[in-house]
Amino acid sequence: MSTLKTTFLMALLTVILVTAGAALGGQGGMLVAFLFALVMNGVSYWFSDKIVLRMYGAQEAAPEQAPKLHRIVQELALRAQMPMPKLYLIPQEAPNAFATGRDEKHAAVAVTEGILRILDEAELRGVLAHELSHVKNRDILVGTIAATMAGAISMLANMAHWGMIFGGRSSEDRAGGHPIVALLMIIVAPLAAILVQMAISRSREFGADTTGAAISGDPLSLANALRKLERGAERIPMEANPATAHMFIVNPLTGGGLMTLFSTHPPMQERIRRLEGMTGIRQ
Repeated sequence: MSTLKTTFLMALLTVILVTAGAALGGQGGMLVAFLFALVMNGVSYWFSDKIVLRMYGAQEAAPEQAPKLHRIVQELALRAQMPMPKLYLIPQEAPNAFATGRDEKHAAVAVTEGILRILDEAELRGVLAHELSHVKNRDILVGTIAATMAGAISMLANMAHWGMIFGGRSSEDRAGGHPIVALLMIIVAPLAAILVQMAISRSREFGADTTGAAISGDPLSLANALRKLERGAERIPMEANPATAHMFIVNPLTGGGLMTLFSTHPPMQERIRRLEGMTGIRQ
């Protein structure tokens, strides 16, 4: 279900890009914006593991340093039929975890020191299975593609904005001669792109929960872990960069109301409800 939803949302993002490109930048402007966004996000995708691990001061954990962590991940990787990823420890008490890397052969899983203190082994196993699922489901690639298209749309809007200020009627001509249409596209298109991008991120979180529960064979332990992590994140705020919030199993940033539309994660209660509703997985 999450794959179907992601496919629909990616198609919707493509429609927004094409529509905004035709209205704001024409084919030439759309191509320039897309290529520029592709280069920026391509570099981020290729070096994402090194960038984000360095950002959080993560240190690679040797087997003798974290034997339980290595044992659990080795078992899960074998069940998931994927290579053993590199494991890292983040020197923060805020309980959280994320996976990164451009593919299964270049994957890394990082956990904070705090998460190791508050979860029991079954719960930690559920969290690590969730993170391996992000790698197996190629969520990092999907997120990069979505970010590329959303970035291109934002760049088109910025180009059109400056074009209206300095370029006279050129932007109006691209929007069918109607400056109001161009202005609406400048405002609405980037907002719509961000909303769709965030919806894709939430869909992939649901997918990782489902796949992770299948890999671990224990959806209830993952549900219990999410409860503890939500409380832990509220009690011990994490020093997190908003650009990387989507990578963590629990959103390190807080917000409610309309801000949930811009959240990279689904509502925690809904994630827990879905996990508790899963049957026939425990082995």
